[in-house]
Amino acid sequence: MIARLQRFVTLGLLAFVSGWAAMAIALGQGRWAWVGTALVVGGYLLVMGFEMVLAAWVHGDDPAPRPTFGQRLRAWFGEVTTSPRVFCWLQPFRSTVQPDWLPADAAARGVVLVHGFVCNRGFWNDWMPRLAARGIPHVAVDLEPAFCPITTYAEVVGAAVRRVHQATGREPVIVAHSMGGLAVRAWMAAGGRGVHRVITIASPHHGTWAARFSTTENAGDMRQDSGLLGRLAAAETPELLARFTCFYSHCDNIVFPPSTATLDGADNRHVPAMAHVHLAGHPDVFEETVRWARDGVGS
Repeated sequence: MIARLQRFVTLGLLAFVSGWAAMAIALGQGRWAWVGTALVVGGYLLVMGFEMVLAAWVHGDDPAPRPTFGQRLRAWFGEVTTSPRVFCWLQPFRSTVQPDWLPADAAARGVVLVHGFVCNRGFWNDWMPRLAARGIPHVAVDLEPAFCPITTYAEVVGAAVRRVHQATGREPVIVAHSMGGLAVRAWMAAGGRGVHRVITIASPHHGTWAARFSTTENAGDMRQDSGLLGRLAAAETPELLARFTCFYSHCDNIVFPPSTATLDGADNRHVPAMAHVHLAGHPDVFEETVRWARDGVGS
């Protein structure tokens, strides 16, 4: 569903730009042909800038360090150059190009990749060949339906964990971006076990202020006072939370205030000057995943 929706949006924007240019040329106003592109690109840059302004405004007394203007600018630039490739190319048109990889003779434990809100498995296209090159088996899930309660995704996560465990004989590492971290916690709260480590990236563990702008059921679950978040927290023990590594940033433009992406008792890792989608590409996140998949102790 997400791939179809994002194809529709992407092709619609291209049609608008092309139609504007064609109309300008047909009317003998060729010098105005570029305005359609400027409206699309400029609008996108402004929206991303507005998200950064909101994040700065909401930061308040959050314990994460307040970023400098230069750090926010770097984060904004990283996000505006990363997100179009993810949402206008990898997810709508390339979501099935990288297959799951479960070789029979893998020495490493496997990895389960769980995407976030309005995403699909194409989000991990850059990760999957790199994991294979390191000899790490992996499965990337699709969380469908796209806008249902987050608890609906628990079985999808569980099925992927069981599949990797059966193929490798070892408990896998889960890597989850954004909403995917809550889907993993929902699976655990429902009794899901058999995971070696959970690594979350910009996951709204305590909700996000920005969720108020969406009316979908899963966005409602990500509001700071949602019933789901309370139920998840009540079901979690210190021993369970100690299995988490949570990467977060003070420049996240979607999950803010920043410390909402942390968990008490987890290994919380702050990465400065990184925005929401761009954070998933940070080398520290990938190398931490490799470390747990290849060198992590335990069964």
